Amino acid sequence: MIPPFHKGGIKKGVQEMPISRRVKGDLNGASWVRRMFEEGEELKQTYGEENVYDFSLGNPNLEPPPSLKKALKALADHPITGMHRYMPNSGYSETRNAIAEYLAEESGLPFEEKHIVMTVGAAGGLNVAFKAILDEGDEVIVPSPYFMEFKFYIENCGGQIRLVETNKDFSLNLLEIEKAIGRRTKAILINFPNNPTGVVYDQQSLENLGELLKRKNRELGKTLFLITDEAYRRIVYDHIQLPIIFHYYPHTLRVTSHSKDLSLPGERIGYVAVSPLCEEIDEMISALVFANRILGFVNAPALMQRLVAPLQRNSVNIRDYEEKRDLFYHSLKEFGYHVVKPQGAFYLFPKAPIEDDVAFVKELQSKRILTVPGRGFGKQGYFRIAYCVEKKAIEGALPKFKEVAAKYGMVGK
Repeated sequence: MIPPFHKGGIKKGVQEMPISRRVKGDLNGASWVRRMFEEGEELKQTYGEENVYDFSLGNPNLEPPPSLKKALKALADHPITGMHRYMPNSGYSETRNAIAEYLAEESGLPFEEKHIVMTVGAAGGLNVAFKAILDEGDEVIVPSPYFMEFKFYIENCGGQIRLVETNKDFSLNLLEIEKAIGRRTKAILINFPNNPTGVVYDQQSLENLGELLKRKNRELGKTLFLITDEAYRRIVYDHIQLPIIFHYYPHTLRVTSHSKDLSLPGERIGYVAVSPLCEEIDEMISALVFANRILGFVNAPALMQRLVAPLQRNSVNIRDYEEKRDLFYHSLKEFGYHVVKPQGAFYLFPKAPIEDDVAFVKELQSKRILTVPGRGFGKQGYFRIAYCVEKKAIEGALPKFKEVAAKYGMVGK
């Protein structure tokens, strides 16, 4: 007979929390993106999927390019012996070599395969990078608005996030970054093209950031790391040439994935590239590989490593996203919405006509339009639109955006 709990040492009426207190607290403030997505699923069941305009989730709607399908078929028809076995924790040599060759061509720097660590997407790569460099209490500076998961990735590794405001056009505010740098600072994390704003940081601001960090290294007598999340690097518009941050600061780690450029978000394949100019690079690489192992990722998916190796210069049709951006952006501007024109990624981040962005998102939801409140990205009073959807969804939603704009007296302003 199993004794009652109150006779087994636990007092009657006292319940011990079954999950971590920290996780329970984080759950309360966790992803608004997923919350809105899940509410959207309920709307779709009620009204039919075609009658709900879902711009909540940055889930690419384009299929992978034909080159990937061709490579997949070739691998299936001619499998490599042992292709599903364990591998080095840093990834296959041939994959890392292919990426290093591409980065060397792009940057003119002497990248080698040892500078690349294959990871489980960019999210895995960021966790690996933070685990490798952070001690308990170290701070990571992050410009806001930002992708909310960054906070949890940093805290996973004992660090603390330190948010700094950007300028009104969401460009980097170097004065705010400089004021935030202190004895506990270990790294600066920037994401460009940016989620949620679609902003691309220009060459001058990145060059100035590099000079600022070099100066702070001398003043503090320590090395600050610059970590760049460049998962949207290939998704840029208007013939913009994205700056190469490796040119401006030697202690740089680029984290990226093929989720967006090859439309493979569900396959979780990415990498961390360490600048060949980074001091003590061998120790850094060893730390990244060790972190990859002990965090439980162990290594990036074997099949995907084989597939993406020869596709470093391939991508989906970026023009498709650009056309959707133009349609959405120009229409919203015409309706009176205040929005910075995105130069990359597939998001718009308009200002809500009222201070309460959650209330405004609920107003849009009453029209069966799903967006995400700006507070989910650290910026109240705004809302995010993910336009990586079918064009007909945008066309169907625009009249409703206009109706809401008229209700708030925005049309014609």
